[in-house]
Amino acid sequence: MIEIKDVSKDFAGKKRAIDSLNLTIPDGKIVGFLGPNGAGKSTTIKMMTGILPIDDGSITLNGHDIEKQPLQAKKIFGYVPDQPDMFLRLRGIEYLNFIGDIFDIPVDIRKEQIETLTETFNIHDALGDYIQTYSHGMRQKIIVTGVLLHDPDIWILDEPLTGLDPKSAYMLKEMMREHANKGNTVFFSSHGLEVVEQLCDEVAIIHNGKLLFYGTLDEMRKTYQSDQSLEHVFLELTNDE
Repeated sequence: MIEIKDVSKDFAGKKRAIDSLNLTIPDGKIVGFLGPNGAGKSTTIKMMTGILPIDDGSITLNGHDIEKQPLQAKKIFGYVPDQPDMFLRLRGIEYLNFIGDIFDIPVDIRKEQIETLTETFNIHDALGDYIQTYSHGMRQKIIVTGVLLHDPDIWILDEPLTGLDPKSAYMLKEMMREHANKGNTVFFSSHGLEVVEQLCDEVAIIHNGKLLFYGTLDEMRKTYQSDQSLEHVFLELTNDE
């Protein structure tokens, strides 16, 4: 479970990025995090993962405060950033072993997981190459593989399907569903409204740093008295006019 309580974030010289955000993401659900560019999605996710400090409020992951108990919190989530351009001077296998070392994954289990996941994402043959030589899609796959390697309870994914080929995107969506069905938490941001509509149990919509809606798609349609698609309701909600 992810609990965001009265969280605010300011950046010098700019309007408030996140304004008193309250959001509880339960176990056993896939929750889509939606909003226009600049709405505060990535800022929220970076505070959830400890990358950015929280100005006001608190965020806990399975009961661990991300600022007061950062090591405990970071052991139980996996994070896929919106830009996978990291550890470019490492070879693919070096990066995955680095992740395995951080999370104390036994060598035999690690080896089996690496083989299974990289075969699934069709990057096994590139593990000996430097990540800087990878395409954007391959970099996304190696980062996703690293996240799945230690099987964290909570998945926090910022645009995880961007750059993935159709087969890999399908496999990742299946993994997300399976992970949630085991009673775990999957929280991901996306601009692909059709994917969110097909995959998510609940959606959270943020705009100008404020939460506009959180609930199921059926609840959204009842709340806004609309039988239209998620795309239609989303555009209506985030229209500034």
